[in-house]
Amino acid sequence: MVYDLSQHGGVFNTFVAELRDERIQQDPMRFRRNLERIGEVLAYELSKKLPMEDKMVTTPLGQKEMKVIREQPLIASILRAGLPMHQGVLNYFDRSDSAFISAYRKHKNSEDYDIKVEYMACPGIDKRDLIICDPMLATGSSMVMVYKSLLMNGTPRSVHVVTAIATQEAIDYTRRHLPDTACIWVGGIDTELTAQSYIVPGLGDAGDLAFGEKLQA
Repeated sequence: MVYDLSQHGGVFNTFVAELRDERIQQDPMRFRRNLERIGEVLAYELSKKLPMEDKMVTTPLGQKEMKVIREQPLIASILRAGLPMHQGVLNYFDRSDSAFISAYRKHKNSEDYDIKVEYMACPGIDKRDLIICDPMLATGSSMVMVYKSLLMNGTPRSVHVVTAIATQEAIDYTRRHLPDTACIWVGGIDTELTAQSYIVPGLGDAGDLAFGEKLQA
């Protein structure tokens, strides 16, 4: 299932528009906050798909039976660009465990590269609801490699991919390699991918915009 929130309008699209705007991108704090807000909205929508249970809540004046999330999900993020979205999702699932994975492009030349995963800090994920955050889904290859790496820590009950901008190519690739029941939550879908695998119009390098330019590995 793919949930494209850009099709629903509302203030969410303002957050995505500001994220793309090269003038507003000059303020790194604003850029990080917009990623965080996008993560919050996607987390709220995603929460509707999680298993629920009835809970009796005692108020100062009585009791009320409420439907609440049965178990907090596990939130995994791809370093470093995924950190602001991770915080947004964690703001809503505020008792969740977290996992962090490094994944980056190791370039052979301007158009050819490998995906490297060199670090992972993760609790057990067996039979848990897994959320993987990455603001940009260009080809889907990093997402799939990270998912496969996470499986070393167990098999999740459900998988949710949370991303700000994706290409249709990346969505199709991710759907082919993740379980059929996996859900992709996206803030906008672009159609073009350059020979260097950059999304057009996209928004640029999310990690650099959030945390400063890095030296190329």
